[in-house]
Amino acid sequence: MTLDVFLLGGTGSIGTALVTELVARGHRVTALSRSAASDHRLQAMGAQVLRGDMMDPTRWMPAALSHDAFVQAAATFGDDMAEADNRVVSQLLTDAERAGPKLRVVYTGGCWLYGDTGGNIATETSAFDPLPAFAWMVHHAQRLLQASHLSVAVVHPAMVYHLDGGGVFERFRDAARSHDSVEIWGSPNTRWPLIERHDLARAYCDLLVRPDLSGHFNAVAQQGVRVGDIANTITRCYASQSSTMVRSVTDVMQAHGEWAKGPTLDQSLSSAKLQTATGWRPRFTQFQTALDLQNVKAD
Repeated sequence: MTLDVFLLGGTGSIGTALVTELVARGHRVTALSRSAASDHRLQAMGAQVLRGDMMDPTRWMPAALSHDAFVQAAATFGDDMAEADNRVVSQLLTDAERAGPKLRVVYTGGCWLYGDTGGNIATETSAFDPLPAFAWMVHHAQRLLQASHLSVAVVHPAMVYHLDGGGVFERFRDAARSHDSVEIWGSPNTRWPLIERHDLARAYCDLLVRPDLSGHFNAVAQQGVRVGDIANTITRCYASQSSTMVRSVTDVMQAHGEWAKGPTLDQSLSSAKLQTATGWRPRFTQFQTALDLQNVKAD
């Protein structure tokens, strides 16, 4: 099945991997872009470009709804993030009702919406306990899921890393490269559920072609890995002399804002529902293997 897919967030951490995977599978991709630089980057990956701004979806939503599927994978982590998403969701709900055939929508949530899971493993039946900075995301997802004129799957990615040590590993990688102290926020015993971004892109694609599947789906390759182990592994990868330094949750939030509490949450997550429903399996079930394959040591 070949789809025409409209994508928000095509130049982001998740979006770039998703564009690459969609194009590789033969799907036609159009992504929203706000600049010439983004145009060139998207076109180089094989995507078509539609100029527009998330804060003004009335201008581009009609074109977006001419596609078979709509993917929201954009997040600015700025002060306008909730309002931008609200405008997109509201316009999508209004315009799609008049558009005709039921649209396939994949919306991006996140593991932080489950809050601190402690000794439990969060599944899609677990209650949400989102950070205040992201509570709006639960509400927006629910609005979409309740729309009878849409076919909606909500993906909750684990902490997303890159093969080169980027993504959620970026702070550790950059410190190790420069032999600076590697900051751990909260506690080295905090556990992060992990997924490599190309594995995540494959999960999105597997869900896109299954409009019969709706609801929430966790995407995770490793249920929970100690942050201290992650930091030590990346330090070794770069043969770095860096030591680790622990910063308190209060200190981190004062420096970076409310969102910074997210990486301090102790979490374990299951993707059994996604795997059973679609047959998706992560290629990288150990982040150490992913980093080794990319020859991070060679930098």
